[in-house]
Amino acid sequence: MSLLGLLCDEQCWKKYYGYKSSLAVRSAFIKELGKYIENKDYLPVCLRIYQNEPFPLPSRSEINKSSSKKKRVVYMYPKKENTVLKLLTHLVLRKYDGLFCGGLYSFRPNRNAKDAVKHFTRLPDIDKMYYYKADISNYFNSIPVDKLVPLLNEALSDDPALCSFLCRLLEEPFVLDGRQTLREQKGIMAGTPISSFYANLYLKDLDGIFEEKGALYARYSDDIIVFDKDPERVREYRDLIHRVLHEKGLRINPDKESFGSPETGWCFLGFSYKKGVIDIAPVTLSKIKAKMRRKARALRRWCIRNDIEPEKAASAFIRIFNRKLLECPENSELSWS
Repeated sequence: MSLLGLLCDEQCWKKYYGYKSSLAVRSAFIKELGKYIENKDYLPVCLRIYQNEPFPLPSRSEINKSSSKKKRVVYMYPKKENTVLKLLTHLVLRKYDGLFCGGLYSFRPNRNAKDAVKHFTRLPDIDKMYYYKADISNYFNSIPVDKLVPLLNEALSDDPALCSFLCRLLEEPFVLDGRQTLREQKGIMAGTPISSFYANLYLKDLDGIFEEKGALYARYSDDIIVFDKDPERVREYRDLIHRVLHEKGLRINPDKESFGSPETGWCFLGFSYKKGVIDIAPVTLSKIKAKMRRKARALRRWCIRNDIEPEKAASAFIRIFNRKLLECPENSELSWS
């Protein structure tokens, strides 16, 4: 049975609701999801999928990157369709998790960024190792669809209906930008739920190369780090990563590429490690402090403008940052905790 057949199964939706309810997500999101399931809003979407009708075009928008003045492009399908894609992604990531190597930590059940850091820091020789770290520039929106589709056909060969549906979404050349319909190269569309599976799949071969070599390697989507006691071997790994990414039509962000020695320690996925001490990475800490300063100023202006007691602003500040630090965003299962 195709995974698409589960999208109209009420019991499958109830299990998904139970799973999401067990996470630290916003209560408003859980309430909205419950209403969506109760009203069976997924059924018209599923019917259109089964009948091979065109899926709505994704909407394109630009959002500010938290670490700079640069903007990044994200995409979103209409809410009803997007919710169906969230369940589909949940099912796909679990059914096909066996495709991936141990060095991949992104968007996988029972595996996360913290596990990668734990794995490295528990190694007895980690304090003697050099490292190379890289970040792929605009990874999600740069993946060439024509190179991804054959990988998708191979990975989903047991579910041709699912593969056909996902390929249609990928190969759709148009997007909505406000009221305009644009034709653009959009890669795997950052912001859409199923893009997480594509991001894992596209560099599966790179992960496999390092696993075969027995290298101390980890990838979280577009972030890569590899260790070795021999600095020359680390440079060889660097050249290998560059070569594979070039063949894949991708490139490294030079501002986020670094080598390091045992004395300097390393940062990865928001964590820092040096001589046995694990902490929050300095860049990550700076980002959250900057967000706190901006929010504090905004709340103070809100108090003055509306003649509101400062205690209410403090309460709002605490609520906002507890959510940011401890709860999970709707499109992600990661949080600071």
